[in-house]
Order: sequence, then structure tokens, then C-alpha cells
Amino acid sequence: MARAVVIGGGIGGLTAAAALHQRGWKVTVLERAAALEPVGAGISLAPNSQRALDTIGVGDEIRDLAAWQGDGGLRTPSGRWLSRTSSKAAAERFGGTIVLLHRATLVETLRVRLPEGAVRTASAATLTDPGGPDRPAVVSTPGGAVEAELVVGADGINSGVRRALFPAHPGPEYAGFTTWRVVVPAPARPFGSHETWGKGQLWGTHLMKDGRAYAYAAARAPEGGHAPDDEKAELQRRFGTWHHPVPDILEAVRPDHVLRHDVHYMRQALPAYHRGRTVLLGDAAHAMPPSLGQGGNQAIEDAVVLAHHATPTADPGAALASYTRDRLPRTMDIVRKSARTGRMTTLTSAPGVLLRNALIAGVNTLAPHLVLRGFDGIVDWRPPSEAGSPATYAAEAERQ
Repeated sequence: MARAVVIGGGIGGLTAAAALHQRGWKVTVLERAAALEPVGAGISLAPNSQRALDTIGVGDEIRDLAAWQGDGGLRTPSGRWLSRTSSKAAAERFGGTIVLLHRATLVETLRVRLPEGAVRTASAATLTDPGGPDRPAVVSTPGGAVEAELVVGADGINSGVRRALFPAHPGPEYAGFTTWRVVVPAPARPFGSHETWGKGQLWGTHLMKDGRAYAYAAARAPEGGHAPDDEKAELQRRFGTWHHPVPDILEAVRPDHVLRHDVHYMRQALPAYHRGRTVLLGDAAHAMPPSLGQGGNQAIEDAVVLAHHATPTADPGAALASYTRDRLPRTMDIVRKSARTGRMTTLTSAPGVLLRNALIAGVNTLAPHLVLRGFDGIVDWRPPSEAGSPATYAAEAERQ
């Protein structure tokens, strides 16, 4: 049986492992961390990634576990609505709506799709040979070298696999802003989903199905910065006077449960997403700002498209070239759109903020459909039709 090694046990890596397993590969996931313990944050899954998850048989399960995003919109720090969004209109346009769940829930749902022992934690892995037409790829691990017909680099924004494949590439660069994420018990006073844009900073709050609230914030800041005391205090200084439910969320935050990360993105595209028998996906290939909420969604897309092309009996060179052809233009277009949106959301010029807000309010009044049109070509994506259903995967695996 052909062997695939996935380096990285995050959402993209586990989705790829599950999809490849259904295609008939013997899959091993090598995760550097001691356990599959994703960061304590939520993830929004748009219709595009939900359809991708449908191809491996977990879409309905995820939708059952997640909170469906209702109506919401964009606000100013005082609470004034700049625009309203309709979940019904989005569902009609894109064939579904966004769902929100904790990353740990998604990771566990994917993990249990794999055979016992397929995921190896505390297993740092280094690509030592990307492989070629007549030789397997080679990965070094604490237990020795592992050969594989396919290696998937899903090792994140600081990918060692990417550096091994393309050592001359500069890698991701700082986007100019940092982010915070928290998950807390939902405030007693009701609130609706929203994103709030201020001067050089933003805040978003959404309710999860388990009764907790997921909130995120972003602000222009020097790279590598940290709060002089703790990150909860920093958030209170920046956002403590903003509209409900922001103060209540901040009051419920434990200082040691605030996640802060600078945002880096792949401004310069890689020459390809593969070399030899080794392929990249997710942040390792196309790290993007979170401004369109598509980072994890695109990693999931990558995974099912890879499994579509890379059958165990396919020529690896042709299969991975097809994957690059399908994924590189699309993902880099979304990287660029996310970067532009990130710059707009974190404007620091007072006149620029006033103009931005006036334009948003005007568009919302005169042509509300334009907001949704901005996601055309992104969330209406569908997996390759040949990827089929789990039953199709199983039948193909049986024939092979």
C-alpha cells in the first residue's frame, strides 16, 4: 500500500490525512507537539470548506456541532451600525451560511476518521529528501528515517518543509498588525454577531453552540510587541469603552487565556506548491491575513483537492503539478484580497476612517448586495466533481 506522511497535525494536515486515507493511502501524521491541543479559539467555516468536508463525510457532523451564523453586521465602537448582513441572503447566494465551532472540536472530528496509531504526537519531522520520479521522499524523525511515496507539508506558517523545498524564497512577511483571540462564557445580556471597526483596530464577537462566546481583536502595532503587564489589560485599554458586549467579554477573560499573534502573510507567491513527491498546503503554502476568514477554509480546500489528484496509483509528478495548477492562483488571489481588506480594517488616519465608514454605510443603503458580491468566487467554490462522496472514495480504493 502506498504511504503518505503528513507533517503537521493541524486542521489542514488532518483533513489531508483523512482524505488521503479514504483514497487508499496508508497515512501517518507526524505532529511536533506532545498532544493534539489546538489553540483555544474558534474557527468559522464558510460554505466552501463545508462542501470540502462533505467529500470526506464529516460536513453534516460539523454542521450539527457548530453554531450557524445568524444576521449580523458591521459597527462602529459606539455601537452604530454601518451595515447589516443577512444570513438568508448569504445562504441563497452561496448555497449555505457560515458556521462557527471551537478548533478543538474540528480537530477531534477529523482525528477519529483516521486509523488507530496514524497520528504520532511528539514527533518532530524534517524533510531530508523531497523524492523524485524514481525514488521516495524521506523524512527524518526521532525514531529514524521514514520513506514515503507522498509527503504533505502542513507544518504552518514557519514551515520547515517549505524552507527545504524553496530555500531562496523570503517566506511570509509582517502584515502590520497583531491579533488577539479569546473564548469565554457568553454574557448574560444578549448580543448579535458583529465586527466593529475603529481607528487602527477592530473587534469581533460571535456566539458558539456550547454557550461560549468567541471574540477576536486586531490592531496596528510594531512587530513582536507585547503588553507591559498582560494582554487582558492591553485589550481593556484598547477596547474597554466599546459597545456591548465588548466590556462584558473582557471582564470574563482570564489573562492567561488570551492568545496574541502577529499576522504574517505570503506576499510573494511560491514558484509552486510542490517539488518531487512533496507538497505544501495551508499556511505553509499561502499564509494569509485573517481579514476574510479564509485561512483554515483554504487549508481544507487544499486537502481535498490534493486527495482528488494524488491517488495512490497516479504519477506523482503529474498529480502534484495539477494540484499546484488548481490551488496556487486561487489561494494567492485570496491572500491579496485578504491583505487589502486588512489594510482597510486597520486604517489609522482619522479622515480615512471617516471616509471608509461613510462608504460602507452608503453601500449598505444603496446596494447591500455589493457586500456579498465581495465573496463571489471565494465561498461559492465547489470541490472537483470527480472527488465524489465517501462512497466514491471507498469504491475507488477497493478497485486499487
